[in-house]
Amino acid sequence: MSYLMSNYAPLEVSFVKGKGCYLVDSKGNQYLDALCGVGVTGLGHSHPEISRAIQSQSQKVIHTSNWYHIEHQETLAEKLCKLSKMDKAFFGNSGAEANEAAIKIARLHGHANNIDNPIILTANQSFHGRTMATLSATGNPKVQAGFYPLVSEFIHVDFNDVNAIKAHTNNANIVAVMLEPIQGESGVIIPKEDYLNQVQSICQANDWLLILDEVQTGIGRTGKLFAHQYNKITPDVLTLAKGLGNGVPIGACLAKGKAAKLFQPGSHGSTFGGNPLVCKTALAVLGVIEQDKLLKNATEMGQYLTSNFEAKLANSNQVAEIRGKGLMIAIELNQDCSSLLNAALEKKLLINITGQSIRLLPPLIIGKAEADIMINTICELIDAL
Repeated sequence: MSYLMSNYAPLEVSFVKGKGCYLVDSKGNQYLDALCGVGVTGLGHSHPEISRAIQSQSQKVIHTSNWYHIEHQETLAEKLCKLSKMDKAFFGNSGAEANEAAIKIARLHGHANNIDNPIILTANQSFHGRTMATLSATGNPKVQAGFYPLVSEFIHVDFNDVNAIKAHTNNANIVAVMLEPIQGESGVIIPKEDYLNQVQSICQANDWLLILDEVQTGIGRTGKLFAHQYNKITPDVLTLAKGLGNGVPIGACLAKGKAAKLFQPGSHGSTFGGNPLVCKTALAVLGVIEQDKLLKNATEMGQYLTSNFEAKLANSNQVAEIRGKGLMIAIELNQDCSSLLNAALEKKLLINITGQSIRLLPPLIIGKAEADIMINTICELIDAL
């Protein structure tokens, strides 16, 4: 009997250690990790500099409280704001908490403009978290099932459709648009190149905040530190988590301009958010990404993977589309492929299946040797369907 609640359905494997791109289970078997704990361990497992940062800080102080100044938190805030061209940062423990902060900022923006019932536009098939507010923002009925009544101040529109957003410009209660630059949980859905630029123009014309949820796309996943940098724009609010801590729980909500001034003492907080341990670790993560030129590697290895998948699967009747940006890749099939999750596990490869797509989120440190294993194994799996 398990004493854990049944909200997960774990596969029949338990990992006890890892190094680089690989994990080792309790029986000593080694697996290539092409999922990174769902886009978290971008620097791989047991990275020496991350381990040193955690060990060193844990021997000094792990937690105080946000009632006091926290040096590493202030340093990390400055670093992230300068890298993202934002003004202020708030730290929580997860992407959902970062998005909760963004939602609260949007509501404060509305109330500051005498809007009593502020509404945020979000996208169908989006994913923003599993708290009540973030699952209400999420455009997926499966995530929301069983949790009604939802937080009602969200309207969902089709992703990658600028006209769907324009259709709401006469609604005086709209205060923000909240989007993922690339939809991850729905299968790496990449919009048109100028989609975010057009959305930002609409937001600016209507005094709406543009909130970009980069919980999955941020921290180098797409080959840029932030995916919106491909569009050469800066949002009003930016949320981060996953890869920022390389497995240590941390989320960040960054804001600029008027959005950065809305939180005041008492309006938001987090007991554990931004503690010395997680902030020291996040600083080490950013340092390794820069020092080891991992944005360049993510771009090059992403191109290597997608081009080889396209070449090897060009004549496959099973494949509908291959989508990718950096090391955020999906292979959409013409049929249900949920059986491939366990089939890949048997071949000692960790992947994710979302809908009819194989989703790959390998570590930013991946090399051609690991990429070739991924390519050959996945092509074998698809051919065997």
